Amino acid sequence: MSAGEAPRLVATVFSAASLSRCVPIALLVGTLLSPVNQGAVIASGDATAATWLRVLFNYLVPLCVSSAGFFSCRRATWRAAQSSGAR
Repeated sequence: MSAGEAPRLVATVFSAASLSRCVPIALLVGTLLSPVNQGAVIASGDATAATWLRVLFNYLVPLCVSSAGFFSCRRATWRAAQSSGAR
């Protein structure tokens, strides 16, 4: 991304800078949420494909939320730079 170019969603979310921050967050939060939300079902041996899909979402949702925050921060920084450069 050049200095004057607005950050692009997909390029920003899948950038090394974003992934290096957001993936560890998703791993931590997903690992904490999975036993809380699905632990009893898994421990009882009654886990189905739907259970594992829910576990997957325990990781995907925090990844999406942290990625959205990262993108939002990048966009706000770009807008502030545009505002200060226009003066």
